[in-house]
Amino acid sequence: MYEKNHYVKAIKACKYFRTKYPDIDLGPEEEFFSNATEEIKSPVLSTDSNHDLILKRLNYEQFQRKELCKLRDKLEQQKKVLQETIANRKKFLSSLPSHLKALKKASLPVQHQLGVLHTKNLKQQQLAELLPPPLYVTYSQLFAHKEAFGENIELEITGNIKDALAFTRRLANKDTENSKLEDDVPDEEEDDGQRRRKRPKKVPGMENLDQSGIYQSHPLKVSLHIHDDEASNSNSAKLITLKFEYLIKLNVVCVGVEDSDEVLPNSILCNLFPDDAGLELPQQSAKLCIGNSCSFDERRTLRPYKWAQHLAGIDFLPEVSPLVSVTEDPNMETVKHSSILSALSLYRQQNRVETVVQRIRARKKSQLALE
Repeated sequence: MYEKNHYVKAIKACKYFRTKYPDIDLGPEEEFFSNATEEIKSPVLSTDSNHDLILKRLNYEQFQRKELCKLRDKLEQQKKVLQETIANRKKFLSSLPSHLKALKKASLPVQHQLGVLHTKNLKQQQLAELLPPPLYVTYSQLFAHKEAFGENIELEITGNIKDALAFTRRLANKDTENSKLEDDVPDEEEDDGQRRRKRPKKVPGMENLDQSGIYQSHPLKVSLHIHDDEASNSNSAKLITLKFEYLIKLNVVCVGVEDSDEVLPNSILCNLFPDDAGLELPQQSAKLCIGNSCSFDERRTLRPYKWAQHLAGIDFLPEVSPLVSVTEDPNMETVKHSSILSALSLYRQQNRVETVVQRIRARKKSQLALE
């Protein structure tokens, strides 16, 4: 009985013996017979054919895995070399902006010497994209006239870039919110037939106009430097500098003489064209915003001249029909308006930029000649 139990135990151990083979993922037999070399298939490893086949397949699997490990090591080395190359190139690219900035800074004297202000013009064009539409029209018209006819003028955009970017983002967000509100507004119900009464808007006084932001201007401004056109050299004397600004709530463009030592700095621009002293707002909507006092603040050096609105592409209707003003008094008004119409004949042409620049330059030359 003891011997019997010993044999039964040995038979059971052999019958249920577990090897590592079931846990090994071998390739299919077709792949073994087609791809295995004769060195693996030819030797006989066991008298049992099934066991011999399994041993040969295990040897072939070991051979394949060794080759794959060698290939992996080779690819790891290539990967390491490529990572070092990429790191060096990234380091070069990260240092490239500083090199380009230094190169651009070093080329500024050469640009000034050759008269090719590429860096300055590129910066001005980037700033022009942040201008409000009226100032952008003014800048583009003056720049186009300079490029087309060689006018001896210089343009410059000044102001705080960060504030201009913040204003542009705020305006874009406001437009998005307004569009969403318009989509969300429900249809008005008129079942009760009652209409809601709107409260009249409070008109601010003159002392509270600045506090209410009526005269709030855009952060960017356009400066126009007018040079003497009769000078032979390229570095001609600068006659006058004008600064254009845009008042956001009034929707008007104001212009004035910059850094003037005169007692009346706007004497050159005042009545540059007939009946345009710059003290009256040209638009009815702007007058409604100001309220009872329709006149512009005289303390401000930049004023909303009518010709500045035309340069900015802002056209408006006159308060009184021209026919009414002409036919009021045939004896006196006809002569007066005939002179005004003759003076406005040049202004009503499409050469607005050329007309404005010529008149400002002529008036400044006359003033210098008198002095």
